[in-house]
Amino acid sequence: MYSVIIVDDEPWAIKGIRNAFDWGKHGFEIAGQFTSVHKAFEFICDENPDLIVTDIRMPEISGLELMRMTREKGKHADFVVVSGFAEFSYAQEAIRCGALDYFLKPIDIELAETLINKLAVHFANKRGHRNSLILEALMSADEHELSRLTPFFDPSSKDDYYRALILYSNREQIGGKKKFDVKHALEIELGSRKTLYILKSSQLADLKGLDLASLAGTDIKAAGISSISNHYKDLAKLIKESDLAASKVFLNEDEKGLFEFEQKLNTVKPFIDSISVIIQEKQFEALEDTMGRLKNDFSKNNAGMGEVVYLWNQVVGVLLASFYEELKDMELGFLNYSELKERFENFESLCGFLYDVLLYIRQLNRQCVSEGDIGSYFAQMVKYIDNHYSTKLYLKDLSSKFFLNQVYCCQLFKKNLGKTFSEYVTELRINKACELLKHTEMSVEEVALKVGIMDYYYFNKVFKKQCGITPAKYRKC
Repeated sequence: MYSVIIVDDEPWAIKGIRNAFDWGKHGFEIAGQFTSVHKAFEFICDENPDLIVTDIRMPEISGLELMRMTREKGKHADFVVVSGFAEFSYAQEAIRCGALDYFLKPIDIELAETLINKLAVHFANKRGHRNSLILEALMSADEHELSRLTPFFDPSSKDDYYRALILYSNREQIGGKKKFDVKHALEIELGSRKTLYILKSSQLADLKGLDLASLAGTDIKAAGISSISNHYKDLAKLIKESDLAASKVFLNEDEKGLFEFEQKLNTVKPFIDSISVIIQEKQFEALEDTMGRLKNDFSKNNAGMGEVVYLWNQVVGVLLASFYEELKDMELGFLNYSELKERFENFESLCGFLYDVLLYIRQLNRQCVSEGDIGSYFAQMVKYIDNHYSTKLYLKDLSSKFFLNQVYCCQLFKKNLGKTFSEYVTELRINKACELLKHTEMSVEEVALKVGIMDYYYFNKVFKKQCGITPAKYRKC
């Protein structure tokens, strides 16, 4: 939520401002109300509110003077000024000094909704731009940029310990998600349902013994927490660890809660290696039985997303080495955990795809429909994708919908369109994202959601891979 304070020497005016707007609906929270400008300024210095709604003319200190004092203190709060009709020229001056907007007393209720919507858009854009810059600095371990963007990273402090925490929410929330109540935490929203926290303390014990009771509640789908490091250069690794840990729900959607990053590869590696041997030796009957036990074996060993990535890339490598000619046009590339989550709905779906690859290899010459029918069904599928790219699309569901084997669909995409299914959908989404970034005022986060990518962190990576620059930089070009 964005924090708001109201400053006016007349209590009735404060009440009017408070009641005129549906603050909560648009992601704002009234953090304080003051008839004393001195007390308001103390609050601003201590609590750093996001928005200050202030009267223009007040005893001792004017609203314009409060703006100046706040700027001199290096605070980045935004201002909306309130004035009487006779003070309209002051309001104009406030706009010139950097105020977001102004309105006249008494407030016109019909104009209130327009103003609050305008403020919500401004803060969404501001938050998205800030998130993008901080995330980029975190991933590149740019200490100078991090200290410039946020006081959380103090270059003079070299003895701090760091830990990353990622929360996934069950539902989209406006203006922020449920706060994680911990001191010395930097919050970065990575999407409407995903939030990253960088935790910091000079005491190792503080990060080992975290009180995570505040995570309890139905809004939290999953939380992942990283290992601990005492160097900021490890922040990118810590973020990846926390995301891998939170991605545990990919294996079992019913298993919710807090997951701590832990390497489990040694427990499942022998099982995965046995699959590789069976594929190489073309023992199809044994392979069918082994693939059937895949999900249970991962569950029994409490494996996580890191082990899923190893499974996928190991099996794909062996499949391509053993059956390259048969599979060369299929979507069987090496993927990281973000790409796997984007491509497959869950672990069961991933296992089903690998199983279908096995069936395809065994039944290469046993097509159930004619080539003409296949071409017609594939054309219908592509048209459907073109019209529904902003929704969740999984090849398994689409192939079933259009009566095609999902493995054979991979070949059709490469053969007819010159790209894989994922490449085709990503290109559609990024092209639309470019259009929205250039021709609308939607925030980067809103653009990601609009084109069907729920994870802001993943959207930034895909956009940069496709266009060579981040969405925020593309908008400025």
